[in-house]
Amino acid sequence: MAETWTPRHGAPATTGAPVGAQAGASAAAEPAIRRIAVSDIGDALRLGWQDFLAAPTQLLFLGLLYPLIGFIAARATAGGDLMPLFYPLLAGLSIMGPVAAVGIYEISRRRERGWAVSWLDAFAVLRSPAILSIVALGLMLLVIFGLWVLAAQWIYDATLGAVARPSSVEEFTNLVFNTSEGWRLILIGNAVGFLFAVAVLALTVVSFPLLLDRDVGPGVAVRTSLRAVAANPLPMAVWGLTVAVLLFAGSLPIFIGLAVVMPLLGHGTWHLYRKVVES
Repeated sequence: MAETWTPRHGAPATTGAPVGAQAGASAAAEPAIRRIAVSDIGDALRLGWQDFLAAPTQLLFLGLLYPLIGFIAARATAGGDLMPLFYPLLAGLSIMGPVAAVGIYEISRRRERGWAVSWLDAFAVLRSPAILSIVALGLMLLVIFGLWVLAAQWIYDATLGAVARPSSVEEFTNLVFNTSEGWRLILIGNAVGFLFAVAVLALTVVSFPLLLDRDVGPGVAVRTSLRAVAANPLPMAVWGLTVAVLLFAGSLPIFIGLAVVMPLLGHGTWHLYRKVVES
């Protein structure tokens, strides 16, 4: 049986209390955290796959992803200031992933309760009592996304942009892979991107599902997510690596796989939340 990990101040877990009571008592008691095993990651994905098969949402994600990716690609290939930011912008979309997956969490929540589900249930999250808290966390991620884009621009200006201003995709690609400045751009950019990814994982791995399940407020949700990562560093590292690998695989060759990968990760995140945070 999983071991329960509670805050250091020893506050009792809120189990079975009404949503309003939990929100009011959040200052005195926060959700208890379980310690999980690496094998729970695979189980969460397995359960997530079952949810996806029960209510496929790939067409919904195709409708959301392809216009956005197409717009970014069109602007980048046309040259100009957006071209060096093509990769950072696409990679940075994963920062906003938890927001896009909120509707997926709702489908898993409803299926968990034994209710009939369809892809339309993803929009039921708009009627959630926690919608304002969810929006607040979404704005936090939007700020982080903006900071990542600014960091990416600064790294480019300090490396490749300091010696050349390519006017075409071919010239830009050649400079990135065939100059020392280009390789510094790759190494520094990916290192900084990794730090942003770790921060977002720690802040959101269970915070959005927790808000949908119990409106404890954004502060408690983020603290709970941080405690979940602190209590389970190895499983959470494996989860983060799994997310990165699946997103990369889903991006090949023309991003079409993301229409399946993103819902799968969303459903899997819900089941990971259930394993880590006590009800």
